[in-house]
Amino acid sequence: MLRQPLLWKLLHNAASRKWNPTVTRNRIVKLDPRDNLIVALTDLAAHETLEYNGKRYTTAEAIPAKQKFTEQALAVGDSAIMYGTIVGSARQPIAQGGLIATRNLQHHTSEFGSRTSDYQWTAPDVSRWKNSTFLGHHRANGHVGTRNVWVVVPLVFCENRNVATLREAFEEELGYAQPKLYRKLVRQLIDQHQRGVEIAAPHLVEIESARRELSAQRIFPNVDGIRFLQHEGGCGGTRQDAAALCALIADYIHHPNVAGATVLSLGCQHAEVRMLQAALNHLDPNHSKPVLFFDQQQSGRESTLLSNAIEATFKGLVAANQSIRKPAPLHHLAVGLKCGGSDGFSGISANPAIGYASDLLVTLGGTTLLSEFPELCGAEQEIIDRCSNDELAGRFQKLMHEYSERARSVGSGFDMNPSPGNIADGLITDAIKSCGAARKSGTAPISDVLDFTEYIHTPGLNLLCTPGNDVECVTAQCGSGANVVLFTTGLGTPTGNPITPVIKLATNSSLAARMPDIIDIDTGSIVSGESTIEAMGEKVLELVVEVASGKPTCAELLGQNDFIPWKRGVSL
Repeated sequence: MLRQPLLWKLLHNAASRKWNPTVTRNRIVKLDPRDNLIVALTDLAAHETLEYNGKRYTTAEAIPAKQKFTEQALAVGDSAIMYGTIVGSARQPIAQGGLIATRNLQHHTSEFGSRTSDYQWTAPDVSRWKNSTFLGHHRANGHVGTRNVWVVVPLVFCENRNVATLREAFEEELGYAQPKLYRKLVRQLIDQHQRGVEIAAPHLVEIESARRELSAQRIFPNVDGIRFLQHEGGCGGTRQDAAALCALIADYIHHPNVAGATVLSLGCQHAEVRMLQAALNHLDPNHSKPVLFFDQQQSGRESTLLSNAIEATFKGLVAANQSIRKPAPLHHLAVGLKCGGSDGFSGISANPAIGYASDLLVTLGGTTLLSEFPELCGAEQEIIDRCSNDELAGRFQKLMHEYSERARSVGSGFDMNPSPGNIADGLITDAIKSCGAARKSGTAPISDVLDFTEYIHTPGLNLLCTPGNDVECVTAQCGSGANVVLFTTGLGTPTGNPITPVIKLATNSSLAARMPDIIDIDTGSIVSGESTIEAMGEKVLELVVEVASGKPTCAELLGQNDFIPWKRGVSL
């Protein structure tokens, strides 16, 4: 008899409206029947009595929204349970109804091992999406991109200055530069100062209007941009670092959102041209994209290097502009699942919403990527039990153990992952953070487990070994083939990517109202009870299709093109 672990049954039922603790206007929520931690959905006063699912709970002290209080008193060493799993242990006695905090609760998790059962999954109904398409750029190798960009990338940090020079030359002249609104502001302030009048910030030109004017000036309307990927690697580190960097750059060039690339090399660095070429040959033996190499030490003068690179790149852009968007089935979508600047509502609203969207896409034959291995600490057994076979489960365990050991070897550990902002907003231990983060994966079985820089090749839900670090993780997800990224945030994180659109989801409506320029969709209505996980997940997938078809995200409008390769040292 195939069996589905209880926690994931509950999560799936939540998405299916059979069991959803957030569909009514409650002020508290108990996420799993086994929990002994209760989540405050609004600020609660001391000694306040509240009812939830026919049971009464009384607070022993004031409980801010997003924080948790105990269902019953905990003695030293007692386990705290949330999402149906152990997320900490009491380091000092905690009264019934008491607020949990770092002073009284420490990180603690259950042990994990091999798969305990075969996993049975009930896929969601996707009949309304069966014939849906998005408008994408079709590549010669059969892949479909959601953007059409040209990449300029150095093999070593020594070439960053030349990359910056190329950026200055191309972006202004071709209409891809960001509006110079803040330079205008400074000029206006200088004018006030020189005229001897009181200095006050003048009114800026409407940002969207300025962007539209620049877009109208684009020489190549079918090219979404030229992306300049500066980094600090390529030499001076280990040879393994150089190999990983070349593999990542090859992934970016191979990516369906990329039309071609210009690569600058100094000539003597560890990350050699031949190393990158070998990685490209592995991904694309037919060499289906133009890749232009320029070596400064062979070119001689810097002016020779840059002039040749500019001329060849311009010709490449002329060819790239011939690509036009055409309909493609949704199974060509590969979506990264990420959270950053998380809060106490992340595991209740935005994360399960994109988890349901992931389930929909997987059912349609698409691919999703769950990463951030330090933020799966505490959810390992549930992840292991969802793996399609023992080999995948074993690979996940191996990667988790190796990563954890690297952290411990330098006096750190997964328990140190939560940031001060995470803790202040309710994520007291890494296990609480992790169990909420794992909800981004929905309930689908895991079809593959990938290490850093490995490119996706199996449809379905994939695990990808990355840090939790926002930019390092998104950089890796896009390198492995994500052509859209869903990024949830409770505190406000502006992360974007040079080649892939990053959709930002607010976990709470307060954030969406406060920082509207970085938020694409507000999932706070799940917390208020005005929406369900299922309904919001469908809304998220609709937005994914729109963005995949060319609708710009907030991060793209802001020019937020973050790129940080992960060095395989310790980064949480």
